[in-house]
Amino acid sequence: MKRRTFLQNSAALGAGMLASKFSFAMPPADFPVVRVAEKDRHFRSKPIEDMIKEFQKNVADKELGWMFNNCLPNTLDTTIYDETKDNRKRTYVITGDIDAMWLRDSSAQVWPYLQFMKKDPKLKDLILGLINKQSECINIDPYANAFYNDPTKKGEWFKDHTDMKPGLHERKWEIDSLCYPIRLAYHYWKETNDNTPFDEVWVQAQEKTLQTFIEQQRKENLGPYRFERTTSRGSDTLQVDGYGYPVNPVGLIVSSFRPSDDCSIFPFLIPSNLFAVTSLRQSAEILRKVKNNTDLAAKMEALANEVDAAVKKYGIIDHPTHGRVYAFEVDGFGSYLMMDDANVPSLLALPYLGAVDKNDEVYQRTRAYILSDKNPFFFKGKFAEGIGGPHIGRDMIWPMSIIMRAFTSSNDEEIRTCVQTLKKTHGGTGFMHESFHKDDPKKFTRHWFAWTNTLFGELLWKLYKEKPQLLS
Repeated sequence: MKRRTFLQNSAALGAGMLASKFSFAMPPADFPVVRVAEKDRHFRSKPIEDMIKEFQKNVADKELGWMFNNCLPNTLDTTIYDETKDNRKRTYVITGDIDAMWLRDSSAQVWPYLQFMKKDPKLKDLILGLINKQSECINIDPYANAFYNDPTKKGEWFKDHTDMKPGLHERKWEIDSLCYPIRLAYHYWKETNDNTPFDEVWVQAQEKTLQTFIEQQRKENLGPYRFERTTSRGSDTLQVDGYGYPVNPVGLIVSSFRPSDDCSIFPFLIPSNLFAVTSLRQSAEILRKVKNNTDLAAKMEALANEVDAAVKKYGIIDHPTHGRVYAFEVDGFGSYLMMDDANVPSLLALPYLGAVDKNDEVYQRTRAYILSDKNPFFFKGKFAEGIGGPHIGRDMIWPMSIIMRAFTSSNDEEIRTCVQTLKKTHGGTGFMHESFHKDDPKKFTRHWFAWTNTLFGELLWKLYKEKPQLLS
């Protein structure tokens, strides 16, 4: 299928442009232009451009204004492809420097734009098209986490030992891959009251979501999914015959891989199970109110209640220092893993996803734990402190974790510190990255990672509207 941008422009963003270097101590007038040239942008939205101008006019910190201009529209500028045909809106959204669409990343990348759909019908169509595209992907294979737009393409992971098929970029089973599309569709509906996405293709995707979640409770058997990869990296494959370590079927859902795309150790990943509870209830609300599908809605709600009860029984443990906290992973037999990973869903990000109340006592104790040296993946260095994860390795902090720390904080000084830390750790590029070294922000991974760029823009806009004093 021929790919085209919303502007009928197939020019791609050059890596060199995003990798432009400068000293962040330079005067504001000398900040270089690193945003992709207007003629090469994949999508233009006047409300988005207007908000950038408003932010830059009213926020005294010129470096933050420059970064906001670079980061907030990065998804629209560089990753959007209009694949509409047969009068059905379709939008393909790549993750950035990898030409594939993750169900998770694509949902998160457009999330901050939901609030502007009423001002921009084309933006609304873009997100409608993504919801449609995601439903079609789920119906191709609910166990896959990332897809190509070309249904015949065989990518770099086609030789993985799983039920791989053309058009799949990767087939790592992650609970959140089925949660994020529900989150996006639900909030699109709440913002617009538009029922267009909820056709039979969408309903079929909900049926497959429910079926997959139930299969991965593993009550009757191991289910149809297994995965192995020929690799020297242990976190890229599943142990024990490709099914992962055993679980006790207590009602939780197995997530073979984490949102980082690393394998789980104990397969009941607690933050993803809590995300599933929220998503199942959101899907049920749409099914009941829009489709009058009370049978499927009731099944969704029943599973949500079962998983919620199982998390409370098996997913909360007694930490010797912090008391009753959420474990990161459990197996239902009594074993658990204590850590947090920077990717979302994470334990830290649970309130951001609407999965727990920010003031919940268990969450607050968990938050104190994961932002301490008791979390093996909490790193402190010369430039920053924050959460990383096994995916990149020791001493590499993910900006995403600092952003989530700000989103979930009620302490103004903590939020201000997060913003200033993000400002001084972009590594001389004006963009966010996947990770950076705690002692050297110019040592970073992924020069073009649209999710974190857009997420940073979301944070700045929220603070501008609610607590502008924290941007000074």
